[in-house]
Amino acid sequence: MSNSLKKQISLFSLTMIAIGSSIGSGIFRTPSEIAGYLPSEGLMLLVWTLGGALALCGALTFAKIAENFSKVGGFYVYLKEAYGDLPAFLYGWSMLIVINTGSLAALSLVFTSYLKVFFSISASIELGIAIISITLLTIMNILGVKFGSLFASIFTSAKLLGILSVVIIGFLFGTNIDVHFTNTDFQANANNLSLISAFGLALIGVSFSYGGYQHATFLAAEVKDASKIVPKALILGIIAVCAAYLAINFAYLKLIPISQIVGSGSVASDAISTVWKLGGKFISFLIILSVLGTIGIYILTAPRIYFAMADDGLFFKKFAEIHPQYHTPFWAIIFQSIWTILLLIFWKTFSNLITYVVFVDTAFFLLTAATYFKLIKNKTFFGKLTAIVFIAMCSFIVFNTLIEKPQQAIAGIIFLSIGSIFFLYFKRK
Repeated sequence: MSNSLKKQISLFSLTMIAIGSSIGSGIFRTPSEIAGYLPSEGLMLLVWTLGGALALCGALTFAKIAENFSKVGGFYVYLKEAYGDLPAFLYGWSMLIVINTGSLAALSLVFTSYLKVFFSISASIELGIAIISITLLTIMNILGVKFGSLFASIFTSAKLLGILSVVIIGFLFGTNIDVHFTNTDFQANANNLSLISAFGLALIGVSFSYGGYQHATFLAAEVKDASKIVPKALILGIIAVCAAYLAINFAYLKLIPISQIVGSGSVASDAISTVWKLGGKFISFLIILSVLGTIGIYILTAPRIYFAMADDGLFFKKFAEIHPQYHTPFWAIIFQSIWTILLLIFWKTFSNLITYVVFVDTAFFLLTAATYFKLIKNKTFFGKLTAIVFIAMCSFIVFNTLIEKPQQAIAGIIFLSIGSIFFLYFKRK
């Protein structure tokens, strides 16, 4: 690299980033959708367990790769080392145009929607608040990685305490006695899907909720003793997320029956309200903290990919510039936020966006995990097994989405094709 970034991130901060990147708005929005596909307590808990196992396999695979390639850029670096410039460029391209910025735009709208519980705001003011929140968090991350990682640690700790409160209330005061881990009877769902297809679609919401832990690998070059700390942070982070998700879903089921979860747009608020009248406002405040923390983390981490691409001559040269005072890739951060704001202005919704974000994201998870077999010389049986399981499950999600949600999947494929054209342009330049 022609530029250098300061090694300032500790194990605690990186673990909090891995946890905070995963625990965002998903756990407060997706359970009702998942229950709609799998209206059974046992199957609902099973798909969350399966998602946790899948994420852990991914974390173990990526941790081993990160141990050998602790460079700035994360997935971009692994793809470039294994397959060359084009796949690496397309990953960075998709992060900038769809995956990260699309998620940022959606999260900022979730943030403003829950502000409505406390304030009466119009649609135009809501959009303005979303833009201001993105702008302020952008400035914070330009000022230095310490500010961003400290922000992530504080808000991640706060939302974990909030989730713990929901779990305690559910376990202590939940009166639903019909929660059974063994109840796996597949009942009819509104979409008349087969069990396999229903599991595949439910895994989209589960994957969206678990996804994000890989952001910790993007900061490897800014971590002290990265070869040891990055793997530890990934594994500790995903274990904590898995435990939190299983516990909170069980708490939901203890508080309200699964038939009510299916029809609930705010399952956490509805669940808490059964034993606490102010639960709606409490959970809204929790979600606001959670989403703000996740937005801050996403703004912090992904620009390191654009920085690495630009430093390799495959992206705008400005993205490789580091601020002389704050030592951050400020142009990459700024451009990312500008594109996010444009998505906010023109899309204004995230319903269909989330599906093709997950489709594209999972496709690159699959491709990146496969680099394990090309990049790692000393492969272990356990390492190969976890990589194969992860690749197989990602393949299932990708192909099932192509079959059941072709519009969103094809849109993602078209987008990648457009990225290939830009790759040729930058290559010639």
